[in-house]
Amino acid sequence: MSAKIEYLKNEIRVRLDGEIDHHSASIIRLSIDDAIIHKRPKSLVLDFGSVSFMDSSGIGLVMGRYKLMRTVGGKIKVQNLSPSAYKVMKLAGLERLGELKQKEVV
Repeated sequence: MSAKIEYLKNEIRVRLDGEIDHHSASIIRLSIDDAIIHKRPKSLVLDFGSVSFMDSSGIGLVMGRYKLMRTVGGKIKVQNLSPSAYKVMKLAGLERLGELKQKEVV
């Protein structure tokens, strides 16, 4: 699992790649949280376009970043979810926390 963090004006974009499980989520959390705390963006975009597997740790990753973004006055967007990940996140109620978007089928 890897996470590429890009800093744009008032936005942090995180491109996730690989599998999200308990171990990888905890490592990624630290780097994303550090970026949020230091940059205090208005928006955090989590791009799941290259995620090949996700267990419940993916839901926890989104929920925790949502809570942190609220403390800095920002919002969260989750993009490029696979149909199954989108369904799981909707069932978990994450659409109430921010924007959820499925991966566009080409």
